[in-house]
Amino acid sequence: MERETLSILISVITIVTLVITMVLLFLLFQGKKNKLLLEQKESEKNFEQELANAQIEVHEETLRNISWELHDNIGQLITLAKIQMQNKGLSNEVKNTLDQALQEVRTLSKGLNSEAIKHLNLIESINQEINRFNRLNYIAASLEVSGDYKDIPKNDKLILFRILQEFFSNTIKHAGASELIVTLEYTPQTIIINVSDNGCGFDSSKLKPNGIGLLNMKNRANLLKADFNLTSTPNKGTQLLITYRYS
Repeated sequence: MERETLSILISVITIVTLVITMVLLFLLFQGKKNKLLLEQKESEKNFEQELANAQIEVHEETLRNISWELHDNIGQLITLAKIQMQNKGLSNEVKNTLDQALQEVRTLSKGLNSEAIKHLNLIESINQEINRFNRLNYIAASLEVSGDYKDIPKNDKLILFRILQEFFSNTIKHAGASELIVTLEYTPQTIIINVSDNGCGFDSSKLKPNGIGLLNMKNRANLLKADFNLTSTPNKGTQLLITYRYS
């Protein structure tokens, strides 16, 4: 009887030991699996960030080259045309038109040149674009700023400005809008940027998430870890809301 009890006890201990061992092995396996998954996700995240950085660098290099072409080549051609016309008795009207064209080329060149933008603060950069739109009668544009201004890193400022430029470009090219409003709200922890137009809008649910324009804006916002929200309604315009947090 004692032998049977001892045998049963040993069997129970053995089974319990095996169960505990299996549970421990399972937990160890799960721990390693979770660790590998986290490392994989982190690796994918780093890869995506590096890819986004590379795409933005290529984009900036392209814009810089266009900027130089505008400033050096197109600007010089307009200046040469002005000189040639002056030698033939240039009228004030033509002279003013050429002067304005030269000024717009230089302004556009600055807006595309990342180094020129970095020398301006965010408000100045946006205001330069707003003034250009109004001057050329593209659209009735305005900029409203509230809160205490706080400077941010130059690269962050450039990225935010490029997001806004993408929105501005879409508004002017496709929205058929008559009004563009930009607001900057400075708080102790964030910059809240709100941009809206009164254009034709579109159905947000049918917007292609991989569209180049939207993807560019989202990738740039992700690099800053900024909140990005683009909404639109047919016949009611489009709105962009960005929340940037100070480092």
